[in-house]
Amino acid sequence: MKLNLSMLVVFSSVAGYVIIPELKVEFSALIYLLLGGLLVTSAANAGNEILERDTDKLMRRTLSRPLPDSRMSVLEATLFCVITLITGLTILYIQFNPLTALLSLVSFILYVAVYTPLKKVSPISVLVGAIPGSLPCLIGWVAGTNHMWSLAAWTLFIIQFFWQFPHFWSIAWIGHEDYEKAGMKMLPKTEKIGYFTAFQCVLYSAMLIPLSALPMVAIPQTNGWISVTGLGLAAIWFLYNSLNFLKDNSDAKARKVMFASFIYLPVVLITLVIDKYV
Repeated sequence: MKLNLSMLVVFSSVAGYVIIPELKVEFSALIYLLLGGLLVTSAANAGNEILERDTDKLMRRTLSRPLPDSRMSVLEATLFCVITLITGLTILYIQFNPLTALLSLVSFILYVAVYTPLKKVSPISVLVGAIPGSLPCLIGWVAGTNHMWSLAAWTLFIIQFFWQFPHFWSIAWIGHEDYEKAGMKMLPKTEKIGYFTAFQCVLYSAMLIPLSALPMVAIPQTNGWISVTGLGLAAIWFLYNSLNFLKDNSDAKARKVMFASFIYLPVVLITLVIDKYV
């Protein structure tokens, strides 16, 4: 299930639901969204591990996963994947609307059937992976509104989309040797040399600063300045660490970018929720 990752994804979805203006948030709806999202995300992570079971044996960080460690058979993992996917989609379909279930299915397919195999083909996999990685917040919005064609609906998606790149690349930089052994092309350039990766981290984290004003424009009936301040400060901190990575092209600085990315997203989501209720 990759539980830590799954919970972060589900938290994005719940935040996208909670920040909807004038929505009366019910506890039961949050539970259904949490459960349905967790099941679909778990299915996606399971599908990823099924397809990568052989390469997972080659990487230190994935050696102890159930399949490469032979604690679970492929059949068992497949059954888990199918059951959690169907159950999660059914919950989202019945408790919310068909569009929520459809977007969740699209996210699953992009992550498992496109992003996962593409990792061995081209660095463009990071771009593809950023789409399902950013959809949960949009899914949360759709769960509460049953529509997706507004700037407000895509606000969190856009912010989270740009966040994905320095997040992915800092992790890929640190784990490059493992990824290389597994034949995965995760960095913007195949080789872990030069400043190109760090420059890309700077570029995308810098984009998050002007995007900090987007919620105030796109999401009506919010305080606005709380989110602008929270998102802006988080983006500046993210950019600061990316610039340090550009200055000192080391694993230590890349690790700080990674940790900054872990801090950035929860800060953004929590700030937007606070903005609605203050």
